[in-house]
Amino acid sequence: MSLFGQGRTFLAALPSQDRRALFSRGTPHAYAPGETVVREGESTTFVVLILSGWSVVSVETERGTRLILALRGAGEVVGDLAAVDQRPRSATVTALGRLETVVVPGRQFRGFLASRPAATSLIMRQLSSRLRSADVERRSLASGTVLQRLAARLLELAERTGRQDGEGIALNLPLPQHELAAAVGATREAVAKALRLLREEEVVRTGNRRLVVTNVQLLRLLAAGQSQPQQPPRRPGPGDSGESPPDV
Repeated sequence: MSLFGQGRTFLAALPSQDRRALFSRGTPHAYAPGETVVREGESTTFVVLILSGWSVVSVETERGTRLILALRGAGEVVGDLAAVDQRPRSATVTALGRLETVVVPGRQFRGFLASRPAATSLIMRQLSSRLRSADVERRSLASGTVLQRLAARLLELAERTGRQDGEGIALNLPLPQHELAAAVGATREAVAKALRLLREEEVVRTGNRRLVVTNVQLLRLLAAGQSQPQQPPRRPGPGDSGESPPDV
């Protein structure tokens, strides 16, 4: 299971001449944090080229909950599937922070692909990679425990966005608990319980909008399902209110 694209991004792999030609067909646009870039089910076909920042790709489940499928950052393209097949959007894309982009109309993007075989090949490779990732994700949701899926997500965030500090690896892209729950495919309560276990085992430390991985080796074992943290009986201390742990 993976939140991030694999290998070089589309824009990085695109020959410089083709990249300039693609940019010339679009218009620069900045999205504010939390702003919707594209919405699931709508009939627009424009494509968004991400220059800087992060976006979240999500879908609504049959139970009415939100499931995060991926995080897309600089160099990546979102909205290309609807531009190619001209069918309704398959997912919602939301700016996680400020997002600097170039927006290309769907017709212009299709014309660009028709005249640039190398770009067409890259887009097909990207669509294939995302399809394979979706298959892996479905297997994980069906067989992995919440703790295992959470460990895998945190490990990936640490490897892709982490930075070393005095405590361990601090995530440069910390997600609040409700976003972690959506990325894991579980309830917020289940993720809070799993985070508490990871804290008790000193695998992670959490604070206000801060998460630090302090034991990468154990986190990797948990993500692979090769280890389970100990769960000693919890004795309430003085003033223990039994409330959920603070947001990540």
